[in-house]
Amino acid sequence: MRDSTSPAASARPSPVRLLLTGTQMLFVAFGSLVLVPLLTGLDPSVALFTAGVGTLIFHAVTGRCVPVFLASSFAFIAPIQGSITGFGVSATLGGLMAAGLAYVVMAQVVRLRGTAWLHRLLPAIVVGPIIMVIGLALAPVAVSMASGETSDNIGYSQALILSMTSLLVTLLLAVFGRGLLRLVPIMGGILSGYLLALSMGLIDFTPVREAAWLSLPNFTAPSFHWAAILFMVPVAIAPAVEHIGDMVAIGSVTGQRYLEKPGLHRTLLGDGLATCAAALFGGPPNTTYSEVTGAVMLTRAFNPLFMIVAACVAIALALFAKLGAILQTIPDPVMGGIMTLLFGSIAVVGMNSLVRAGHSLTAPRNLVVVSLILVFGIGGMQLGGGQFTLQGVSLAAVVGILLNWILPPARKGE
Repeated sequence: MRDSTSPAASARPSPVRLLLTGTQMLFVAFGSLVLVPLLTGLDPSVALFTAGVGTLIFHAVTGRCVPVFLASSFAFIAPIQGSITGFGVSATLGGLMAAGLAYVVMAQVVRLRGTAWLHRLLPAIVVGPIIMVIGLALAPVAVSMASGETSDNIGYSQALILSMTSLLVTLLLAVFGRGLLRLVPIMGGILSGYLLALSMGLIDFTPVREAAWLSLPNFTAPSFHWAAILFMVPVAIAPAVEHIGDMVAIGSVTGQRYLEKPGLHRTLLGDGLATCAAALFGGPPNTTYSEVTGAVMLTRAFNPLFMIVAACVAIALALFAKLGAILQTIPDPVMGGIMTLLFGSIAVVGMNSLVRAGHSLTAPRNLVVVSLILVFGIGGMQLGGGQFTLQGVSLAAVVGILLNWILPPARKGE
């Protein structure tokens, strides 16, 4: 393992290389970063701003030693959509801030007790189906957007052409792309769909013409309601577990052991505070970006200064109001085509967690745990009422954790 103070890690790059490589890191993350607010109804300019602020907070907490960039978390797409429908934007932001505080609490418990308790509380038999629920719960929304049901000025046939073109380009880049192209399949799909919509005369540039060149993003303050908080907090389980994997992945790329130094408790704390800051301004939750880890591996840009530059560029772009207006003109079917792949991919990640863990899903205990998580989460089961309501992903998570805790372990051979 290389020492973090070795010349390879500590050599300061030139200002030109810092700017170019940092901007490239933001470019790699850009498509996914703005996708979350575009799908959930939040402001993409605010998401850019909070991604930059969140990344700076993370590096301040971790001592500027982990080369990661934080931006919009995919795990929260479906829960944010459901929460905004049920509780409104402001209450949803309050729930997201509470989810960030859950990270902070988790970080302190990890600091005091280590990580063994986390693996006992959240084994693959619980986390896997919860991730599947996150991916599949709002799959009908993706189909509605892809087929034009959410667009007033786009017909069914036009919508299918746009959505399937975006989907096809994304698939081709993800499977056959090489180098940096393979790191930006979502951006490629959105760009191709947008250009096609432009050629079909389906883009209205009035909001772009009316937008100022420079202005502050449309920040939204959170409000706090128990129903929205209870709905959102359990969702933090999946990205918290994913965060551990991200730290191991970037550590394997750079040859460092980030779970030991700066420590999982510090990286989780950085994630949590970044998510709290994002919700405070009206942005989606932040998480470490696997796409950027791939770019780090490709470019050998191990110095965390590159990510700090990327964060500063993101904040600067957030002040460019016309960029936010352009992003808002992307037609729903274009985003719907991307969502059909995205939501399915999240579900496959959950399935992969179960497969890699090697559990027998036909064992009665495991069958009960997985089945009830899936049906309660995807079927929309609801318990309680008023301010104290558990439903969707939150109910599925609570049910899974309780069943895993109460039921005896599966016997060998089952």
